[in-house]
Amino acid sequence: MTDQPKCYGIIPSRYASSRFPGKPLAEIHGMPMFWHVYQRASQCPELEAVALATDDQRIKKAAEELNVPVIMTRSDHPSGTDRVLEAAVNMDIEDNAVVVNIQGDEPAMQPEMISQLIKPFINPATCVSTLARRIDYRIAENPDQVKVVLNHNKDAIYFSRSIVPYPRDDSTEFFLGHIGIYAFRLNILKQFVSLPVGTIEAVEKLEQLRLIENGIPIHVVETTLTSMGVDRPEDIAKVSSIINADTLPEAEKS
Repeated sequence: MTDQPKCYGIIPSRYASSRFPGKPLAEIHGMPMFWHVYQRASQCPELEAVALATDDQRIKKAAEELNVPVIMTRSDHPSGTDRVLEAAVNMDIEDNAVVVNIQGDEPAMQPEMISQLIKPFINPATCVSTLARRIDYRIAENPDQVKVVLNHNKDAIYFSRSIVPYPRDDSTEFFLGHIGIYAFRLNILKQFVSLPVGTIEAVEKLEQLRLIENGIPIHVVETTLTSMGVDRPEDIAKVSSIINADTLPEAEKS
């Protein structure tokens, strides 16, 4: 074991969205959603810095007005992961440092989730980490809830939109629902982005399968913490009821 490497949080924030255009600027309690995500992430004590990565001048302007560090990136990135890499390179982050890809549509994320995600990197063999939580069969049936199965080292064997493991004798009630936040050593993130789309990745439409197909282990931390993402405009009211004056982090109340 070694000391914890330096860790940085990057929030990819894209204006265009087929289901919810302008989502990062959607207001929650009078502030844009990206601001809530930034404030939550900034509560994580292990992060050296947190920055927004965007390709849109409207988001950049709003971030600057709210004193949120922001980095302009290209508009042609195929995924948020690619955008995070460009921002990390722009920030001159060292190759062995850890970069956390913080989802920009998770304004109710608990800072402790990032701490849990980062903890495995005290082991120099850890390349990538992500989170999962136990779910029941009813939730596992939903293909929008990605499932993950692990080996004895708590590394991912497979991610799927299907139910895995399949309960053939109806006795299995143990399913792990994937939580889509990732941490990478920067050198591994560079490798990941340079790899071609994998065969299974293309079928499931899950980019993390590219790592498994190329033999790069993903360590999975099981958590009991939960959050709520914003996928559609109607989700704003739901997440607003979670983010109220009693539950805001201290930085958000001030």
